[in-house]
Amino acid sequence: MIKDTLKVAVPKGRIYKQAIQMFRKAGFDIPIDLEEGRKLVISIPTANMEFILAKPVDVPTYVEYGVADIGVVGKDVLMEDGRDVYELLDLGIARCRMSVIGMPDWEQPIYPRVATKYPAVASAYFRERGQQVEVIKLNGSIELAPLIGLADRIVDMVETGTTIRENGLVEMETIFDITSRLIANRVSYRMKNEPIQHLCDQLQHIINESAQSERV
Repeated sequence: MIKDTLKVAVPKGRIYKQAIQMFRKAGFDIPIDLEEGRKLVISIPTANMEFILAKPVDVPTYVEYGVADIGVVGKDVLMEDGRDVYELLDLGIARCRMSVIGMPDWEQPIYPRVATKYPAVASAYFRERGQQVEVIKLNGSIELAPLIGLADRIVDMVETGTTIRENGLVEMETIFDITSRLIANRVSYRMKNEPIQHLCDQLQHIINESAQSERV
């Protein structure tokens, strides 16, 4: 019997709920009536797990420094921060995309300004395309930047596109698709390899079943 408790860092909200549901489908004994409330640490002895609820951008940090053995985090955060962690699985949950967004009548200036929460991702994207841009880091309401003249374009996540449409913006280019990934601390992956690998195997089975049902 696997007894090692896995400490799992996961963003509170949508990803947490989808991850919990996925772990439950994979056979882990997580109560149906589990309520997160205001708790930041949730112990689930029946599943040998302890969930640490964190902001998405902090999940890879917790995992890298070993306060969490594993974590669930969006590919966007991994690409932006470049933390030293193992990326184990594409869980296929919390699907969205990273896109370039702007005004429909936008005309490219010689040296455009791009506002984003993801300066590393944006800089790399435009550099690879041979475009010189000034990247401005913002932390919220990115859609506001082109409306008030702060930036010519923005780079941000898009799920349904409702917010950008309601603000008169259009999705110009898709940079990459985003899903949540299972990541692991390098030391934990060695020291707790059995429970981590067991979790991966069970989750992979669920991922394969989901992919098969989509093809039918």
